[in-house]
Amino acid sequence: MYIVAIAWLFTASLIAISQASWIAGLLSFFFWGLLPLCLLLWLIGTPARLRRKRETQSRNETSPASGKGDHPENRSGGSS
Repeated sequence: MYIVAIAWLFTASLIAISQASWIAGLLSFFFWGLLPLCLLLWLIGTPARLRRKRETQSRNETSPASGKGDHPENRSGGSS
């Protein structure tokens, strides 16, 4: 997927370089290159973000709330 993004930015940079002024080139690169690419990558990454969010929520629901069992001072059979 990243090869397509790199190729698109290359194409957009060539379009920007061929513009008559640097302002037109900058706007062309932004509106033809960065903006569509960011939108595309954000849309394609949505399922992975949702999956990661669900995994985090399920991991938080299954873990103990206090977390006292893992601390060495709270374990039974200590050297006291």
